Amino acid sequence: MGSRGSNTYSAPPATRTAPSTAAPMERSVTQPSAPQPGYGAQQGFGGLAPRPSFMSGLMGGLIGAGIGGMLFGGGMFGGISGIGSVLGLLLQIGLAFLVVRLIMGFFAQRRPAMAGGPQMFTPTGVNPQGMNPQGSAGGGLPPITISPADFAAFERLLQQVQAAWSQHDLGTMSRITTPEMNSYFAEQLADQASRDIRNQVSAVKLEQGDLSEAWTEQGRDYATVAMRFSMIDVTVAPNGKVVDGHPSERTMTTEIWTFLRARGGDWVLSAIQQVR
Repeated sequence: MGSRGSNTYSAPPATRTAPSTAAPMERSVTQPSAPQPGYGAQQGFGGLAPRPSFMSGLMGGLIGAGIGGMLFGGGMFGGISGIGSVLGLLLQIGLAFLVVRLIMGFFAQRRPAMAGGPQMFTPTGVNPQGMNPQGSAGGGLPPITISPADFAAFERLLQQVQAAWSQHDLGTMSRITTPEMNSYFAEQLADQASRDIRNQVSAVKLEQGDLSEAWTEQGRDYATVAMRFSMIDVTVAPNGKVVDGHPSERTMTTEIWTFLRARGGDWVLSAIQQVR
């Protein structure tokens, strides 16, 4: 779930930590615009349909006007009545389209950057040979170099996100994740509350991690990192009884996390994918 910018529906490159394919994104606010490389030609994945083009909307309007004319006895083009009206309609639609594009571009440029929060991912416990600092980038996007300080931030975020999850602390979560990811976490925590259970993750330790790809686009940097980490993962009832997991046995998992930062800002969590 989450977003990886222009690479949201492209499979992250395999790494030594995650040599198998990442699961496709199932939930994302990012609209798919083409078949998903590495996942097969699945369009509209996650319930999102591609945007209709301007011309398809224009033709729909013209056809609708024609049908209206037929229904009211004016013939197929009675609803538009004459070439002058057709040109006037086209001009109005074109002007409306340009105004909408200008407004969308204005607000996109003024959209506030994601709030940067505490940091998350250090070379501690990370195989240095697996942490190639020079990221690749799909789709012709400019790659960026990831520094040891960035890896330290990623590890800290891993621990802080897990801690905020266990404490149902959406305030902290909102500072270290994108609004999209925070909304998904809030939904899952609300589901736990409705079932009167609480998932608690503790003693999180990064065992190995490496960079899959890192790039920049539209004034924001992205880094996709494969992480294998161990933890104590239990689900408890209100009386403290463990209903799932074991309080003294560590579990191991490998996930692919994508981080985002505005230029000059701190990294925040932007997406999580499971490894197949």
